[in-house]
Amino acid sequence: MAKKQQQEFAVIGLGRFGSSLARALEENGQTVMAIDIDPQLVQSIADEVTHAAALDATNEDALRAIDITAFDTVIVAIGADFEANLITTATLKDLGVRHIICKTQSNRQKGILLRIGADKVVQPEQNSALRLAEELSLPTLLEKFNLTQSYSIAEIVLPASLNWQSLAQTDLRNKYQLTVLLIKRGDEVLISPTSDTVLQEGDLLIVFGDNQSITQFSKLP
Repeated sequence: MAKKQQQEFAVIGLGRFGSSLARALEENGQTVMAIDIDPQLVQSIADEVTHAAALDATNEDALRAIDITAFDTVIVAIGADFEANLITTATLKDLGVRHIICKTQSNRQKGILLRIGADKVVQPEQNSALRLAEELSLPTLLEKFNLTQSYSIAEIVLPASLNWQSLAQTDLRNKYQLTVLLIKRGDEVLISPTSDTVLQEGDLLIVFGDNQSITQFSKLP
């Protein structure tokens, strides 16, 4: 089944990290529900996201009321109150949320959250909200290394629409201003592939280009 181009995210906890993440996901074209127990924080972001709700995320009935299981991914970005983070995560797991990402402040907390069912745990000093938003919005973009403010080297899963085309046919240099540095194909690595190299399903492309071009290419079906 093809992955949806637009996904639905719920961000619980609208501190600096959570609000930045919610805004960045929305700017990347995703559907976002922003949630916090503080009505003022919810009001401050309501006009910038698809949906916003003031509720206690540790309350199972409150989460059911907004149909939390309908979201592809729920990010628990509750900061200082680890107990609330823990209870919210456990409740989301019990409700059957498909993918849960949690923010935490220590490796010890990370281990606990993973044990109770979080699929991924991020620490703000290691993962910025903008980087996480990019990762969630562009699932084919596996890794990106910033060389300057504008240019990067990125590892991208070959879009299915380009399967079995040669590099010459894809014309990435002219269409997307991207240079393919190498191709990872299983255990094989093709360094400086030629224009007649045929791209195969599942290939990983290591490309160089400006960040906007990398983002556009990562959105190809």
